[in-house]
Amino acid sequence: MKKIPQRTCVICQEKFDKRDLLRIVADKSGQIFYDPTGKANGRGAYICRSQACQEQFFNKNYLERTFKRKVEKEVVDQVRQQISNKMMKR
Repeated sequence: MKKIPQRTCVICQEKFDKRDLLRIVADKSGQIFYDPTGKANGRGAYICRSQACQEQFFNKNYLERTFKRKVEKEVVDQVRQQISNKMMKR
């Protein structure tokens, strides 16, 4: 049986299987985006699927804290939109 990697939600600090989390990536070029595959190159931040964790992540500048740099509001809105589109398809 193959071992499933565990990751920690940056908000609630609970451990989950990697595939059960939402991954936001900052790549080398500086772009920040939602990574539905979980395989994009770059620094990843994981948040669980709980509505409370997602709201806190986007409303309290966790993108900036996680990636240690200024993140434009448009980028935050874009990532939020990418995730909400993904959740609607489920």
